[in-house]
Amino acid sequence: MKPELLVMLVQNDRTVENAIELFNDAKHLPIMHWGFKDVGLEKEKMIELVKEMKAAGKTTYLEIMSFDEKGGLESAQLAIDCGFDVAIGTSYSDSINNLLKNSSTKYYPFTGKLVGCPATLIGTVDEIVEHGKMMQAKGVDGLAISTYRFKGNHKELIQAIANEIEIPVISAGSINSFERIDELKQAGVWGVTIGSGFFKKEFSPEGTFNENIEAVVEWVSNEAK
Repeated sequence: MKPELLVMLVQNDRTVENAIELFNDAKHLPIMHWGFKDVGLEKEKMIELVKEMKAAGKTTYLEIMSFDEKGGLESAQLAIDCGFDVAIGTSYSDSINNLLKNSSTKYYPFTGKLVGCPATLIGTVDEIVEHGKMMQAKGVDGLAISTYRFKGNHKELIQAIANEIEIPVISAGSINSFERIDELKQAGVWGVTIGSGFFKKEFSPEGTFNENIEAVVEWVSNEAK
């Protein structure tokens, strides 16, 4: 099964200023899942962009950058206020889980402990998997994992997650090559987020932003045949 592609209008861990224009120029592409982060745009612009995405029939994702409970709660409420379909990220807490369970916004928290900026995933494979299983038992809708920001064997990690976790798993961060997309596909990951990789033209060095997205769509489609 091919992974779902989540296009993030993000570069260097911030939503780009021209995100609305970029989306409207790319919304015809065969991508269902679109998102951005909770930093880089004012709330009114975020609401406008979510409305544009939903009007185009897209599923919308907000990636939360705060890892403390207070900041995570504030951004979870922001996701609700803006009408996002899914909130990705932050560190799990019962308070965030309960807030989102009482809304129409789904919750995909990060698995394991993330430190620094850009965030690095630390701990053992077993610890990260057990954390994911705990959140699964708490009833979250899915999980996010920083596969390529793990200080360890990322192939072992993603395979262990795939073997132990039954809810959808999104790999987020540093997905900048076809090889990494293939690794995630083989592990059975549900979705992959790509943001900076499109802006840095990692997939089509001479191509535009849209052509980089198209290169990944074509690659995933051909690999699925």
